[in-house]
Amino acid sequence: MSILNRLAHSLGRRDEVPNQELARDLAAKKDKKGILEITKNLWNKDKNIQADCIKVLYEVGVIEPKLIADYTDDFVKCLRSKNNRLAWGGMTALAEVAKANPDAVFKHLDAIKKAKESGSVITVDNAISTLAYTAAGNKKYNEVIFPYLIKHLSGCRPKEVPQHSEKTLPAVNTSNKTDFIKVLEKRMEDLSGGGLTRVKKVIKQATNL
Repeated sequence: MSILNRLAHSLGRRDEVPNQELARDLAAKKDKKGILEITKNLWNKDKNIQADCIKVLYEVGVIEPKLIADYTDDFVKCLRSKNNRLAWGGMTALAEVAKANPDAVFKHLDAIKKAKESGSVITVDNAISTLAYTAAGNKKYNEVIFPYLIKHLSGCRPKEVPQHSEKTLPAVNTSNKTDFIKVLEKRMEDLSGGGLTRVKKVIKQATNL
């Protein structure tokens, strides 16, 4: 029986529970054959199948990022898809891959930046995570990526600052935290309420590194 029969769309479901359950099973069993079949169907002619497959893959990545790291090129290809669900889903998957294999993600830095500049809000959010986890991989990657993240934080919309500062934290270390804190202190002038509280918390976390 094809593993596709367990996808939400195949079951006539509109919720994500079947996809999440399938992801948990694939991760628990380290079912590489099953993961390969799901990955191949990112390009299924049915967009509903595509959407279910990318959901399964990034949920596997949340549990065990190494299991989807071999498909980095597929996720990068998703970034260029006209199917927005595939585009931001691919970026979500890349954020998980970056935790396990930053080398694989760093190779596609230009494509990730390009998708961030032109993508949806969810794509942008996940691009920040992807870049931050990749930057955390080693000193060289950090030196290349961190200035880009700082520039983004300096110029993004005020309402994006709290979430994007939180998502940038993995890239912050003892040698660059001063620059990070300086930018956030400047952006605090644009913030109030819950957003301001969140940024103050991020600054405290960075200070304690």
